[in-house]
Amino acid sequence: MIYWFRQDLRTRDLPGLHAAAQTGKPVIPVYILDEDAPGNWRAGGASRWWLHHSLEALKSELGKLGGSLHIYKGSTVAALKTIVKETGADTIYCSQQFEPWSRALEQSVHEYFSTEGLTVKRFPGTLLHQPESISTQAGQPFKVYTPFWRACNAAQPPAAPLPQPEDAIWFSEALTSAPLNELELLPTSPDWAATWHDYWTPGELGANNRARYFLAGPAEHYGEGRDYAAKAYTSKLSAHLHHGEISVRTVWHMAEAQKNETPEAASSIEKFQSELGWREFCYHLLVHFPDIPEKPFKAPFSSFPWASNESALDAWQRGQTGYPIVDAGMRELWQTGFMHNRVRMVVASFLTKHLLLHWRDGEDWFWDTLVDADLASNACSWQWVCGSGSDAAPYFRIFNPIAQGEKFDKEGEYVRRWVPEIAALPDKYLHKPWETPPLLLQEAGITLGETYPLPIVDHKIARESALAAYATIKGQASG
Repeated sequence: MIYWFRQDLRTRDLPGLHAAAQTGKPVIPVYILDEDAPGNWRAGGASRWWLHHSLEALKSELGKLGGSLHIYKGSTVAALKTIVKETGADTIYCSQQFEPWSRALEQSVHEYFSTEGLTVKRFPGTLLHQPESISTQAGQPFKVYTPFWRACNAAQPPAAPLPQPEDAIWFSEALTSAPLNELELLPTSPDWAATWHDYWTPGELGANNRARYFLAGPAEHYGEGRDYAAKAYTSKLSAHLHHGEISVRTVWHMAEAQKNETPEAASSIEKFQSELGWREFCYHLLVHFPDIPEKPFKAPFSSFPWASNESALDAWQRGQTGYPIVDAGMRELWQTGFMHNRVRMVVASFLTKHLLLHWRDGEDWFWDTLVDADLASNACSWQWVCGSGSDAAPYFRIFNPIAQGEKFDKEGEYVRRWVPEIAALPDKYLHKPWETPPLLLQEAGITLGETYPLPIVDHKIARESALAAYATIKGQASG
């Protein structure tokens, strides 16, 4: 029995692995890095760093159970053919994935091996609900989040998580697989992720520890505290969920248990669960509208007059826009592979509305630099912010980066951490350093335009330009 690991790098609550183990036949755990499958969506650098360490952790976890992870690089079908030839396996088990290329790959594996007399069995495990199980009363896909989530909550609750397959019989012979390092997932020259272990513990153990820690403490403050950039009230589970190191239904049931244990925190934890629902909604949209990572959900945005400005894009990417909350977010992203969710919305609004740069520019940058780069969530969230997506924020909702900083980083802790060159400014001027009196700038050792940039655009002028651009498609896009 081959178990083909994909974005489900765990041993707990893995229905396909559980089913393979229950056959009583030897299970062959396999991971294949198929670089051809994603097409234009090859995993970005940050995701590849995480993947290396997640596979390392999975090898260790399987080793504790008595199994070995066999690693391959190249064509999935070719690798599976080699394994079948060497072992005589007659069944391939895997978890369903929902990215367009993943679904196509599953189908090609099924079609090829069925002609060879093998069985390919695909199991749920990525979502709380299978996408086709949630629909409107008319049998159509949802396009608005709130009724979608209401329908999810009215559906059959997620089943209880499955345990590790502790009684599995593991295939014990050597195979012509590759060592993990041959996948070449880690950065080398330079090693820009050298300090990332200070921030992250990839793998199943790290995922479960993180979930327990969050739900036992910070989750109590999630409802009112998740928007404050310097506060540790978000779960930071997104990368663990994306790589499948913990199942979303495990997190769901842990949250349910915590609500029962601490009823006073129930409403806050339910808000966290609703964010799991947003992830679910993004996959729902991706399955039913697979072009959403590349094309605007609202067709009129295809003719939106996006600008082309490489120097502005570069300043945004490097955290050199002159707006401290934007720059702090972009630098947090570069230095840690992560960005606080509220700040993600601010920097996305700044790119698409202050700079009038295409949301695909931002989507591509996040895809390469986020450890939690998830096709569904990344695409849907970028389109939501810029106004072109399903159930999107209206385009004329333009975040004021000064007001956002003053509201959600009032004491400046977040900006001072990631933009240290202006840390000496008083709170009054921290989020608008260009208004600082010259004497205070001198005392703080700041020369605007040299030690820290002046704003690359004026907020008021940029807002007017954005509204003027939107006016060109307003009649078509308002529906």
